[in-house]
Amino acid sequence: MTIADTTYAPPVNRSSQILAASMIGTTIEFFDFYIYATAAVLVFPHLFFPESDPTSALLQSFATFSIAFFARPIGAAIFGHFGDRVGRKATLVAALMTMGLSTVAIGALPTYASIGVWAPLLLALCRLGQGLGLGGEWGGAVLLATEHAPSGKKSWFGMFPQLGAPVGFIFASGIFLTLTETMSNEQFFAWGWRIPFLASAILVIFGLVVRLKITETPEFARAVERAERVAVPVVDVFRSHKMALLLGTMGALATFVLFYLMTVFSLGWGTHHLGYSREEFLILQMIGVIFFAAFIPLAGRLCDRYGVRRIMLIVTAIIAAFSFAIAPLFAGGEVGVMTMLILGFAAMGLTYGPLGTALSLPFPTAVRYTGASLTFNLAGIFGASLAPYIATWLASNYGFEAVGYYLAISAAITFIGFLFIPAAGED
Repeated sequence: MTIADTTYAPPVNRSSQILAASMIGTTIEFFDFYIYATAAVLVFPHLFFPESDPTSALLQSFATFSIAFFARPIGAAIFGHFGDRVGRKATLVAALMTMGLSTVAIGALPTYASIGVWAPLLLALCRLGQGLGLGGEWGGAVLLATEHAPSGKKSWFGMFPQLGAPVGFIFASGIFLTLTETMSNEQFFAWGWRIPFLASAILVIFGLVVRLKITETPEFARAVERAERVAVPVVDVFRSHKMALLLGTMGALATFVLFYLMTVFSLGWGTHHLGYSREEFLILQMIGVIFFAAFIPLAGRLCDRYGVRRIMLIVTAIIAAFSFAIAPLFAGGEVGVMTMLILGFAAMGLTYGPLGTALSLPFPTAVRYTGASLTFNLAGIFGASLAPYIATWLASNYGFEAVGYYLAISAAITFIGFLFIPAAGED
């Protein structure tokens, strides 16, 4: 065996092991994130902002929801630094622990009735921790998959972490639906809402066990051997890859806006203004999320065959067309709402599935963790952090058509981003 053979020996990780580790971690992360999103609509307005009128309490709850999105780029810079300097594996473990501990802490928080204004402040602090953890999780999970991918299969491998989003959503909605069905309102608001947050500790431990068994990605190992690492990755990204960062942020915008319109905003509007019960609307959303999950692998196959850029441009045009159907469908009774959720979540699967690959390709290995994570999470600030708040405000003041225009403008910005993003269609 030659020295070259030894240096570039294949990793011991099996493909199934890598894909499971990337997907399991993001499933746990998004489960944690979605139980907060659901509680922000159903629980927190009553228990942490009780002195406000219902609409103001909901908007205040959405404001704490947005905190994580502003924390995520900070998490992306911190965890991205270590992911590009130390390695993908160790950083992924640290990000998972940060997110998990913050989520469990929410389940133990006293409410406004117990400690007054300190309750929403502590809630905001825990939300900050969630955002920091998720800011470092997503990019590492995507790289864990794509940096192990064989030629011609980057989008297929890269879509497995994305599958964690619908799976985590189904788990989160399912547990809230089960609690709603098995206990009274008094029990649910007294202590039942805490169960999903506390139970996430079990999922985090399981995720850590899986992640600790994997080895480093071959692309990062080669970068170390070739001395390609940079001293401060975030500085290099802003100095040498500004255009990729800007265009990638634009390219991810519509994905975030669409998703949070279909989840947090629609749940809040449906239960507070259209008369749906928690159970009814969560069931409708869970049906829609099945289509979300089904279209993610389809998008991965299409991107590997026809190119990431081409498919993302087509899907963005589909999202723009869908934006003009939101208002009439949401006003069309249960059949209309169900149709809207199915179409919206299907489009979400098509755009979200290849997103990790599209955002990571423009960056070299030495700064890829930082670059992809920053791009994704900066888009989260502009596309997701205030989306439920903005959509609720638009619908309340200008009607539901304005919500559709909001999504259409986001899609136009995204189209421009993917039209010019460097290497977005390359393997």
